[in-house]
Amino acid sequence: MRHNKKFNHLGRTASHRNAMLSNMACSLIKHKRITTTVAKAKALKKFVEPLITKSKDDTTNSRRVVFSNLQDKFAVTELFKEISVKVADRPGGYTRIIKTGNRLGDNAEMCFIELVDYDENMAKTATTKKATRTRRSKKSAVATEAAPVAAETTEEAPKAE
Repeated sequence: MRHNKKFNHLGRTASHRNAMLSNMACSLIKHKRITTTVAKAKALKKFVEPLITKSKDDTTNSRRVVFSNLQDKFAVTELFKEISVKVADRPGGYTRIIKTGNRLGDNAEMCFIELVDYDENMAKTATTKKATRTRRSKKSAVATEAAPVAAETTEEAPKAE
């Protein structure tokens, strides 16, 4: 019986799984978004979010713990210098998984996993939604368009005299 065993082994040995998750975490930290299968993305989310939380306090011990998991100096530097600054006020939930459909070859569920604070597309759409307005009726739209035209004609008339 598998009571309380929630860990997804991903069909790999422990050493292969650890190496794969470490490489995927380094790629996510460097590129801010990677495309992978849904199962790997969920496993990566559980792997990388504690590391991002650990990077919030920049101590020698936390750097050593993160480096023992990632095994990449450049990724550790990027994590502690740039990413930890952006997520300093966020209380968790540093990654987002967005499903993109099935892969053509084997019909595997694909997605991309990204760091939440680095998604420029979502930030642009959020600001544009606040700026747009919806028109309730055609009368109000006609009235607002006609008013500036009438104002211009009244201003031009005195200038012509």
